[in-house]
Order: sequence, then structure tokens, then C-alpha cells
Amino acid sequence: MDLAVIEPALLALLHGHFDKGGRLQPFAREIMLVECAIAGTSFRELKEVEPTLPIGSLLLLKREPANEHDSLAIMILDEGGNQLGYVPRAKNEPLAHLMDAGKLLFGRLECKEWQKNWLKADIGIFLRDF
Repeated sequence: MDLAVIEPALLALLHGHFDKGGRLQPFAREIMLVECAIAGTSFRELKEVEPTLPIGSLLLLKREPANEHDSLAIMILDEGGNQLGYVPRAKNEPLAHLMDAGKLLFGRLECKEWQKNWLKADIGIFLRDF
């Protein structure tokens, strides 16, 4: 299982309406950008991770510009740093450009279902606007 280091300040920023300095941001809002299935879940060992992912779970997005298969790749992780898969290539270009411009994007788990040996998981991807 691949784990990524998740910064607590980023989690706090996504969960609440606080900036990196801990100041309240009362006008922060979430803007829905796209809905998609998580790509690549069939390549991950998610049997132990899936029960810890309730519907509505916050999912972190991490750009991977050095990805050998797709320079616009966006990895999807749970809050524990477990890699779940990727934003599908067909939908990642505008999202990657937003992230590269410093915009804060995140996902929320909308539904999940086991399809034999792989997890079909649909997410919404949001922009946190301040």
C-alpha cells in the first residue's frame, strides 16, 4: 500500500473554513467541478481501506507532473494517505491546470460498490474558493 504524507494544515483547511494561519475564512465555499469514477482501483489493494471510507469522505488530490504515463496525472488519496487511484485521464486536464495555478481542489466520495475484485468508487471534485 502506497502512503503519502498528508500535512495537517491542509486537512484543517479542507475540513473547516480556516486559512493556513488559523484565521477564520467565513466566506469560503465549495464549487463542484466534476463527477467521475476513481481510475485504477483495480490495481490497488483496497479491501482493508474500503471499510474506512464512508460516503461523503474527504479525499485529497495530489498532482503528479512527473508521472511517466500522464504528465497531468492527479492522484486520489484518503485522509490517511492511502492511494486509491487517479482522476481519469479524460477529465484531468482542466483540474491539473487549476491545481498548477495554486487552486485548492479536493474530492468527496459519492458512492462505492465492489464489482467482483475491484472497487467502483464515484467522487465529486470540488474547488475550495476563498
